[in-house]
Amino acid sequence: FEGPGADLKKGYEHVVNDIAAVPGLRWKIWIMNEQTHEAGGLYLFNDQDAVEAYLEGPLIAALKNNPVLGEFSFKQFDVLDDLTSITRGPVK
Repeated sequence: FEGPGADLKKGYEHVVNDIAAVPGLRWKIWIMNEQTHEAGGLYLFNDQDAVEAYLEGPLIAALKNNPVLGEFSFKQFDVLDDLTSITRGPVK
């Protein structure tokens, strides 16, 4: 992202409720490193169909077209339930 992190955060405030209402989204953790101008999120979805619907939906399209946000990338991972439960990961 470009500019101050506070501006980015303020810009996200208009979509946070829309993201919270995404079907199949259990939770999102918002992350930011203002020094390196990087921001992102960790998401947990119910299933792969929900992930694909979100990535192909209007929210991501709008974010990709926002010049302030810069470059986007997405990576998908599986949860290792047995190890995550030991370290108290909130993925139930």
